[in-house]
Amino acid sequence: MNPFSQTTPEIMEFSNLFENNTRIDPSLYDKYDVKRGLRDLSGKGVLAGLTVISEIVSTKTVDGKEYPCEGKLYYRGIDVETIVEGFLKENRFGFEEVVYLLMFGKLPTKDELDMLNKVLAFYRSLPTNFVRDIIMKAPSKDMMNTLARSVLTMYSYDDYASDTSIPNVLRQCLQLVALFPMISVYGYQAYCHYHDKKSLFIHPPEDHLSTAENILHILRADSKYTPLEAKILDLALVLHAEHGGGNNSTFTTHVVTSSGTDTYSAITAALCSLKGPRHGGANIKVVQMFEDMKANISDWTDETSVADYLEQLLNKQAFDKAGLIYGMGHAVYSISDPRANVLRGFVESLAEEKGRNDEFKLYSLVERLAPEIIAQKRRIYKGVSANVDFYSGFVYNMLDLPLQLFTPLFAIARVPGWSAHRLEEISNAGKIIRPAYKSVSEPREYKPLSER
Repeated sequence: MNPFSQTTPEIMEFSNLFENNTRIDPSLYDKYDVKRGLRDLSGKGVLAGLTVISEIVSTKTVDGKEYPCEGKLYYRGIDVETIVEGFLKENRFGFEEVVYLLMFGKLPTKDELDMLNKVLAFYRSLPTNFVRDIIMKAPSKDMMNTLARSVLTMYSYDDYASDTSIPNVLRQCLQLVALFPMISVYGYQAYCHYHDKKSLFIHPPEDHLSTAENILHILRADSKYTPLEAKILDLALVLHAEHGGGNNSTFTTHVVTSSGTDTYSAITAALCSLKGPRHGGANIKVVQMFEDMKANISDWTDETSVADYLEQLLNKQAFDKAGLIYGMGHAVYSISDPRANVLRGFVESLAEEKGRNDEFKLYSLVERLAPEIIAQKRRIYKGVSANVDFYSGFVYNMLDLPLQLFTPLFAIARVPGWSAHRLEEISNAGKIIRPAYKSVSEPREYKPLSER
């Protein structure tokens, strides 16, 4: 066994000791009115800051009372559904436009969008030998690890790494927006080569291609993709680009930025947050759950069989026995997740192109049945609907993207949002973010070593 990875008997003893002396009585959270996860029973987050970057709407107020409503997501005050409708109507890609909107606070003119695309193309160039020395020499099976390690290493290549002036942070953030696709895909290819003995190919990005097109171009050996594939990947990036200031990774960006640290450290912290399966890995679980479902249900159109499987999931009798139907429900949205609504129609088109209509129908059936079954089996405080992860994993699967890149794709999409929030925190920060924790330990006397 590798000594570096070895857990000794002493460590197991320390672990038991820690467990026995660290548990907190759950009733104390109610006693001291502590919001676990900084959320109340309805899932509403504790107000921790102000932002102009994005807004999530899930309720409306009528006669002084709040009622659930169809979910809405706004980027800088503009409904994301109208943003999508706008660039699709003009038959162009939208991610770069959203990058501009989130980071600079306004929709770009054609000249401004061209200028941004020129800047991103200029910055899609990793430092000399970076791929060989950083990505190739220590390939990881986890691409989020590769991303985080690479971003931290960039500090050493930046002559102004610790400069937190707005122009310098803008430069650093746009470089990261440009480079995340390359680092993610190259890291995956290095792992496949060294661990799976596959052929290694490194395609350089093309200046005239969009972010979505470049991802498909550098990932695939033949660099080929259909217009619909690129359009839907671009759409997925747009829908994941930002989601309010309160999600775990964005809040992490605010917290770490408030300490005055550098851009590379702040974005790496956000990456480490997103890496957690409760945050960025949900769509992987959705795909794996459906694979298990397809293997255990002979007739995917039989509502009774599908409903029985969903009940087994909730009863911890199927898949990973976690008691969850992955892709259903959201911390804020109740009636609907607007991102899932937008994505659904395009998923059907892609399923048609890929000859996977039967699977799409299964997804649609689960989306319809799951809320009813959850309501019957669980005590819920708000409605349950499909979230964006429910369909995004299926999209990535149909695009032949490997599971290892699902969460990095989330990061590629989200780095503009993180960047915007970092810039917002720098511009408006007055104090380091420091919440309070209530100590519930009992006072004890110190005993000399000889008396213990």
